[in-house]
Amino acid sequence: MYDKLWKMGRTRLTNQLKSIEETDLLKRLHPDSASAGWLLRHIAEVELLFVKNVFGREIAVKAQTIGPIGKDRGQFNDLKPLLDLIERAGDELEKAIHSIDNWDHEVTTAEFGTITNAEAVGRISSHTAYHAGQLALAVKYGKTD
Repeated sequence: MYDKLWKMGRTRLTNQLKSIEETDLLKRLHPDSASAGWLLRHIAEVELLFVKNVFGREIAVKAQTIGPIGKDRGQFNDLKPLLDLIERAGDELEKAIHSIDNWDHEVTTAEFGTITNAEAVGRISSHTAYHAGQLALAVKYGKTD
């Protein structure tokens, strides 16, 4: 059940991917807001970090959009690697969700405190959907620097 909820929620992101063009990646709504390319990278990174840190699967993740190094300088401007990373994140997260047999199992993280696996799926689903909304607005109304 939770896998279907997550998959449906992620369509807020995946339904946009076919129409995003490389020229959209530097678009942003405001000079201080995130670019479309940065948002794509961030969504994928956080999904992969959930796979590793929350669901406990051994995968490699290189976070470039989180913390002090996470500044958006327009560096995520190549569409193919971003789409590949989004696909990898979705595949890894789907595998992790499918492997859960105890949805009430609790995990403690520095970011969220103690949450159940079910709450974690809700958290990552809402994170992806939130940024997918920002992505849609940036692509539709944003301007490049």
